[in-house]
Amino acid sequence: MMTACGGRGGCECADHNAHHSIQDRGHVKRIVKLMSLVNSTGDFTEQHLVTNGACDLIDELFGSAGAHTSSLFGVAQIPLAACVVIEMITEVS
Repeated sequence: MMTACGGRGGCECADHNAHHSIQDRGHVKRIVKLMSLVNSTGDFTEQHLVTNGACDLIDELFGSAGAHTSSLFGVAQIPLAACVVIEMITEVS
């Protein structure tokens, strides 16, 4: 898997969950923050590329409302053997 694609795929899941909760992406006033946990080995140093893939998708989906802060962490293990976990905080109307 390409590194940035992992973050994009995780973010697509976060967007799907948000859409399921609020029913209409038009209710999103802005994306506040994106946080990612990247399943990593000790020698993997490209966690930022995974998060960048997710940030790029947010920009595509929400335009200027997608401007946000982000944080990322490399972790030794994620439940269910997931590659990445994306948390997205949104402001909705």
